[in-house]
Amino acid sequence: MYSGHHNWLVQWLQRKLGNTVDAADLAQDTYVRVASGASMPRPEEARPYLVRIARNLVIDLYRRRKLEAAYVDALSSLPETAAPSHEETLIALQTLGAIDRALDSLPAKVRETFLMSQFDGQTYSAIADSLGIAVATVRKHMLTATRACFVAMQEAGAVPAAR
Repeated sequence: MYSGHHNWLVQWLQRKLGNTVDAADLAQDTYVRVASGASMPRPEEARPYLVRIARNLVIDLYRRRKLEAAYVDALSSLPETAAPSHEETLIALQTLGAIDRALDSLPAKVRETFLMSQFDGQTYSAIADSLGIAVATVRKHMLTATRACFVAMQEAGAVPAAR
């Protein structure tokens, strides 16, 4: 699969990204995902399979860059004396990326419930009405999402692991 489609995949990614470095990196990441996957597509399905994986990696790249840009923008508004060190900034960016991946891995309703609560400031009752679910289900979804974020933060080293 690699020798038959690698050059094509890199060119496809270059058209999407407009840059050869990111295209080469994401092509490599695509094949790492293929190699670690449970199954291999049939030869006639190889390109659609590669595109699906690569497209998700492109989305992840853009999402990560958007988070990084928002963080850097927030930092620029701080007085110089309050700005975090480069190491603290890197840890924060890695933690944000880990939380983003954790939320992305959740079922859609769980993720949407969490985002509506934490970013839109909606009450559990409003979320339940909006999504057509019970308030108890909202609580359950919030617990699931919060746990996923906490585990992501632990894995990123932002909080100590539980003993």
